[in-house]
Amino acid sequence: GRPQGEKLQLLLRRSREAKNSAYCPYSRFPVGAALLTTSGEIFSGCNVENACYSLGVCAERTAIQKAISEGHTSFRAIAIASDMGDNFIVPCGACRQVMREFGTDWDIYLTKADGTYVVKRLEELLPLSFGPEDLKK
Repeated sequence: GRPQGEKLQLLLRRSREAKNSAYCPYSRFPVGAALLTTSGEIFSGCNVENACYSLGVCAERTAIQKAISEGHTSFRAIAIASDMGDNFIVPCGACRQVMREFGTDWDIYLTKADGTYVVKRLEELLPLSFGPEDLKK
């Protein structure tokens, strides 16, 4: 199920903390993410830009790649934080597709700078998606 209480607060806090490590000299748009595995571990990530813009990587993909490099491929939730003021931060299309590689049945916590959040299922953010099971058809 969804993270509750202290675990949820920790997930949200870790996404905000990860934002502080963002390397974003070009966009000046720091983003942090914290990924909760089904085993209860949290992996954080930040966006890392590059002068060759297409070589940058988003916070969500950084967190996912860190978790995978440590042997985790089953996820319960991810929280995303930015300084967007009045708007909730949402993952880009590339991040949604990378998330989709690991199923549609997990939660995405979209936050505002003031700490408020909404929860969406990945299947809501990427309907009619293409995943690993489609390659077996």
